[in-house]
Amino acid sequence: MTRRDILKTIGAATVIRATGAAQTLPNLGGAPAGFPMWRRTTGQGADFVEHCHELGLGVVEAGRPPADPDAARKLRDRLERYHMRAIFDVGFPRDENGAAAFEAGVKAASECGAFSLHAAMTQRRYEEFDNFDAFRSSFERNQKTIALAEPILKKYRVRLGIENHKGWRSAEQAAWLKRVSSEWVGVHFDFGNNISLCEDPMDTLHNLQPFAIASHLKDMAVEPYEDGFLLSEVPLGEGLLDLPAMVTSLRKKDPNIPLDLEMITRDPLKIPVFTAKYWATFDDSYSPLPGRDLAKTLDIVRKNRPKTALPRTAGLSQEAQRKLEDDCITKSIDYARQRLA
Repeated sequence: MTRRDILKTIGAATVIRATGAAQTLPNLGGAPAGFPMWRRTTGQGADFVEHCHELGLGVVEAGRPPADPDAARKLRDRLERYHMRAIFDVGFPRDENGAAAFEAGVKAASECGAFSLHAAMTQRRYEEFDNFDAFRSSFERNQKTIALAEPILKKYRVRLGIENHKGWRSAEQAAWLKRVSSEWVGVHFDFGNNISLCEDPMDTLHNLQPFAIASHLKDMAVEPYEDGFLLSEVPLGEGLLDLPAMVTSLRKKDPNIPLDLEMITRDPLKIPVFTAKYWATFDDSYSPLPGRDLAKTLDIVRKNRPKTALPRTAGLSQEAQRKLEDDCITKSIDYARQRLA
């Protein structure tokens, strides 16, 4: 694509500003996972902070903070000039040997004026593991990791939000965070991920809201398929989530909680609940998934057929994928502006 073509495809921000609707949304942000085609078509050096600012967003998930003190100071100055809050991802110390690198990342984030940190510690549980013991070992390592991280977070007074990233059911994650019992460790709440683990989104919210630091705002649509159901992010307001109620609940915890838009434009994810592998990581005593929750989820799927075809990118040209992504993001920002105050 030429530079002129790229500029044409990012017309969403221009339209918003030209129509006078570019008043900053102070609590709405952008999550990088929701902008894959923007990142691909604008190059690896793409300035995501600038892009979110152009879209009128007041929060940005900015990846790793710069280690160079001068670069950190410049980024902090720019964020303050734009009246933006930044969430950084510095990884986590997988063992004692990784603690120093983690501390350097936390220190750099602090110097950039970080609002918080974000960590997605798992893959999709039902795809990653073939048996229960492998899942349990992974979960126990995750808990040891956070035990190493917590004193460092406390030292620099930076909070870490652990995303519910299709790895644990919300009751498991909530029980773990109660054991940690630290103001520096909480949840980066994802609105839709736990549907993949047969949870009603309002149950997920109930369990994790007390720990929420920031969030990944999205709407979800579902559709049956032969091995279970399909799960897709869709533009805000076009899915099954009660977004106003969920946002209101999160704002009871923090009136200014960041709502980072993560409208991932991709093919639907397959949630194979009718296969043996899906159930391999659940255990009635350590990590249960009650049959009533499966039944409730399948009822949600049955009663919430998508209003339009689920988004799909397979077979589309790069330009068409970019346009679809931009359209979904523009619709979502418009919905947030109009319906989510």
